Amino acid sequence: MTTKKQPTKEELMPVLQMLNSFHPIGKGIEQYLLKNAYCHNIQKGKYLLRDGEICENIYFIKKGLLRGFVQEEDRETTVWFASENEMAATIHSFLLQIATVENIQAVEDCELLSISFSALNKLYQKYPSFNIIGRKITEYNYISANNRAYITRLHNAEKKYELFLESYSHLANRLQVTYVASFLGITIETLSRVRTKTSTRKKLK
Repeated sequence: MTTKKQPTKEELMPVLQMLNSFHPIGKGIEQYLLKNAYCHNIQKGKYLLRDGEICENIYFIKKGLLRGFVQEEDRETTVWFASENEMAATIHSFLLQIATVENIQAVEDCELLSISFSALNKLYQKYPSFNIIGRKITEYNYISANNRAYITRLHNAEKKYELFLESYSHLANRLQVTYVASFLGITIETLSRVRTKTSTRKKLK
């Protein structure tokens, strides 16, 4: 990653707009974020976090695409994707400040904004209204995590891919087939057959 720097108000604007969509933030919170958030760039293929490290920051994606995955010997299992206007972190590691078992990798060149664990907790203490935003973001991410778990636990590959397209249609052409297959828990060959069937059905409609 490049050296981090504090954002201008213009650079911070996407975060402010996202936070305001959950609950009005006010000038105090805006000024706090200007002083305590940081801009980062990370190139495609590079790692934001590796297995065994502590996730000290939570990231907002201004541009690009990240994936979280677990490595077991020579096998990678993708567990989540995050793109523009979404938050990214290895949550268990971030909240408990313990070593993560996940890796975070840039699928595309990314522009990110971050805030550290300590700065975020000071924000909650200084501005109690921000706790409302934190709760609503947590609820939103819990629903997303529950949806991911549901998709991956299904046995029917076609149904898995159908639900994947419902939730991630905006990413379907931005992700490598290997990442999608590992996320769905199916082989690349099975995914290829399912995609062909899906494409054929669409053409017949």
